[in-house]
Amino acid sequence: MKILVIGSGGREHALTWKLRESQLMEEIYCAPGNPGIAQEAECRPVDVTDPKAILALAQELKATLTVFGPEAPLVAGAVDEFHQAGLAAIGPTRAAAQLEGSKIFSKQFMRRHNIPTARFEVAESFESAIKALGNFKIPVVVKADGLAAGKGVVVARRREEAEQALDDFLRRKTLGEAGDRVVIEECLPGEELSFITLSDGKNLLPLVPTQDHKAVFDNDQGPNTGGMGAYSDDLILNNGLREEILERIARPTLVGMAAEGNPFRGFLYIGLMISAAGPMVLEYNVRMGDPEAQPIMMRLRSDIVELFKGVLNGEINAIDARWTPNPAVCVVMASKGYPGKLELDKVITGFDTAEAQGGVKVFHAGTTFRDGSLRTSGGRVLGVTATGADLKGAVERAYAAVDKIHFEGMHFRRDIGAKGLKRVRREPVRKEPPAQPSPGAPKP
Repeated sequence: MKILVIGSGGREHALTWKLRESQLMEEIYCAPGNPGIAQEAECRPVDVTDPKAILALAQELKATLTVFGPEAPLVAGAVDEFHQAGLAAIGPTRAAAQLEGSKIFSKQFMRRHNIPTARFEVAESFESAIKALGNFKIPVVVKADGLAAGKGVVVARRREEAEQALDDFLRRKTLGEAGDRVVIEECLPGEELSFITLSDGKNLLPLVPTQDHKAVFDNDQGPNTGGMGAYSDDLILNNGLREEILERIARPTLVGMAAEGNPFRGFLYIGLMISAAGPMVLEYNVRMGDPEAQPIMMRLRSDIVELFKGVLNGEINAIDARWTPNPAVCVVMASKGYPGKLELDKVITGFDTAEAQGGVKVFHAGTTFRDGSLRTSGGRVLGVTATGADLKGAVERAYAAVDKIHFEGMHFRRDIGAKGLKRVRREPVRKEPPAQPSPGAPKP
């Protein structure tokens, strides 16, 4: 198969890396890609917000399969363009992508189908939002309706913070059209986790559980980001909780979308809060998570193209995906100023040394190659990902690799996986084979 991956971040690097291993892969491309992805695939330029340009590129390359990484082209209707042209693509249609493209649509969808989520109200003006705010206790969550690159959710711990967010979104238009309408919802206490599945429209295949770390600083302090790291460990979910999520949330979501005439195919990401009342939906994403993709792909042992064929053929329920039992940890290294004003174009050193260690893969996110050196070009720069016999070993290996990398102003959280390490362990330590250096270490 000739495979095209759309995107340029750490998620797309992880997907491309895993797709490259497939026995069914003949040629692999990524658009627009990055220097790390260029070690795995041929990179081509494309505007990821332009569905017609993406389709034209796929047709030029004679791509048998196109895998969409980011949400923007999905919300813009790229998969609809592919379907009309008779080309295979992994991702939902524009109508189904509303689950992420509109916070209001997703909250009202959950209400219609009795899917557990936080109490909420919708507002379309600053005045009505301030009035609605009075119906909620502090802390409270303010969400912009549209896509906002991870900047559209504010967890306000003081009323003044909530009012400032509403002023920014609705009056100052800091997010443009994405903030024209807002959702105000109760802040749920508990522990977050990411439940990601692959769906063929009727059936679903749960992937291994992951936990993201959205706040920029240790101990979940500071503003939310696109994700400062994630880990995957089977001990995140016990069987009872897993089944509860499937029966109360994941399957009803598929049934509800199909009943409304918008069957969901592709990666369905369910962001959850495990509260005292049980699992509650915080948000839907209509694509693989980032940085969750990195540890998930590190643990996947099945041929990922076989999984995608199951999606396309409506047979995902017939696939028994294989995973390594060994946990994986991804630590995101970010530019100075992230998630605010960034300082970019800093030379990156040590990434090849870090990746040469056994059980480590450095996934590129915001990097560029210029004047003979690898440099920073985005907020989230690298996703240093490692596996281990247990979570403690994976954490130690990931941070040992991080310590070999340097660029001016870099920052990262030191507590990725710490919540998992606090869990009571009742299973014996799992043994892993001797670690081998990751193939395809980037050497620009």
